[in-house]
Amino acid sequence: MKKKTYLEFIFLIILGAFTSLSLPPYNYLIINFATLSLFFIFIYKKKKLSNFKNSFLYGWFFGLGYFLTNLYWITISLTFDENFNFLIPLALFLIPSFLAVFYGLATYFFFRINVNKPLSNLFLFSFSFGLIEFLRGNILTGFPWNLIAFSFSENLEILQIISSIGTYGFNILCISFFTSPAIFILKENRKELLVCIFFLISSIVLYYVGSLKIKSFESSNIIKNDFIIRAVGSKINLNRFFGKTDTKSVINELIEISQPDLNTKTIFLWPEGIVPNIDQSEIKEFEFLFNEKFGKNHLLAFGVNSFQEDKIKGKFYNTFSIYDHKLNLLTDYKKVKLVPFGEFLPFEKILGKMGLKSLTNNYQSFSSGEKREIILISKNEFNIKILPLICYEIIYSGNIFSDSEFDLIINISEDGWFGNSIGPHQHFTHSIFRSIESGKYLIRSSNNGISAIINPTGNIEKKIAFGQSGYIDFYETRVFNETLFSKYGNKMFLIIILLYIFLIFSFNRIS
Repeated sequence: MKKKTYLEFIFLIILGAFTSLSLPPYNYLIINFATLSLFFIFIYKKKKLSNFKNSFLYGWFFGLGYFLTNLYWITISLTFDENFNFLIPLALFLIPSFLAVFYGLATYFFFRINVNKPLSNLFLFSFSFGLIEFLRGNILTGFPWNLIAFSFSENLEILQIISSIGTYGFNILCISFFTSPAIFILKENRKELLVCIFFLISSIVLYYVGSLKIKSFESSNIIKNDFIIRAVGSKINLNRFFGKTDTKSVINELIEISQPDLNTKTIFLWPEGIVPNIDQSEIKEFEFLFNEKFGKNHLLAFGVNSFQEDKIKGKFYNTFSIYDHKLNLLTDYKKVKLVPFGEFLPFEKILGKMGLKSLTNNYQSFSSGEKREIILISKNEFNIKILPLICYEIIYSGNIFSDSEFDLIINISEDGWFGNSIGPHQHFTHSIFRSIESGKYLIRSSNNGISAIINPTGNIEKKIAFGQSGYIDFYETRVFNETLFSKYGNKMFLIIILLYIFLIFSFNRIS
């Protein structure tokens, strides 16, 4: 019996690992029909046998295989500082192990709810995993990375549905869709096959409606902006975070990539934390580098550390700062959602004594900004409202704004911590989902990552590929209406959850 149990656990790890292939950058979406259906059939049959003993472990082992194979790149960030090398084996296993706990709780819950019919259990399965993924994205600091929904990142027609129900709502539908083939094996009567046919027809309808929405957007009127937003993509080495890079040479490289034209009104968008060895107030010291190339028609926006005096001790912030051509600070935004261990050290008083520190600086943890607010850029005839998101903040669905009265989303990022892995591609995918949900253009500037201009349908209009440097210009828009999701946020997910509760118990009564 023990040997059989071990083989079952290995089988579940393999299923989870293969499911990862459906995610960016591979996007082998079709594999989910096999892996998720087999996973559901496995735990459904165990439940029918009243074999509850390993109910948590079934989900945990599947999750372990899933997260081990799609989050291995997290350990790459630990290779830049030799003080963290000893953590690499631990992080490689412990982070996926912790995230797998959520999947273990999903299967535990699935076993404990007493419904008998295959269809009821299918909806219960989707409900359990859909709800637990929402919790994974929100409790503690939240880590909503690599939901099953991201399998559809290259299928923009179907993705248009998230403008109404959001990513979490779509995620629960995806789980049902991918699991539905299992009903062909588990069915107790022919009526149950109608649900499988319904999912198939629904996907076709979503594709058709989504394609009409995209065509409608593409045929709408173009509005020319009276200025350009020039997003820069660069590939400057991460050594700058450790004091090994010359500030002047980096600024000169960025100015060269930006290719400013004194006669063109331009907002230059540079990546997160791109200029080394300075804070927000010290950039002014390098004004002489900008004098010849920058004029009154130019503004500069980029990520830089800022410092604020405090009664107890000073606070450091990861800050999106906007300057005029003389490098006078106009306005800024202090990052609200920080990366655990990357930007702040949890339990710093304890772990700090053990020699640990946050990865991205050598002094102390960043502090979190109080609130994310819309920035109004109004200077020298510039007039635009932007929603700033720094790096990791782009991954949160439904929690990035409460007021949709802004023109576009700006996302700056440093993706070098992911190395040459699948990480930058996964990170970039979140930008596509946020643009569709919000119904806004999104402009992304990244160092060692992917920079792009993404329209409200999720279409990448311009792009600087991973590993490349250069710039892209945003100078025209199309009219797009406010989305249902931007108005109600994750309240739409609550509606989907209530629908699934209804379906679970309704189908359980069908004979």
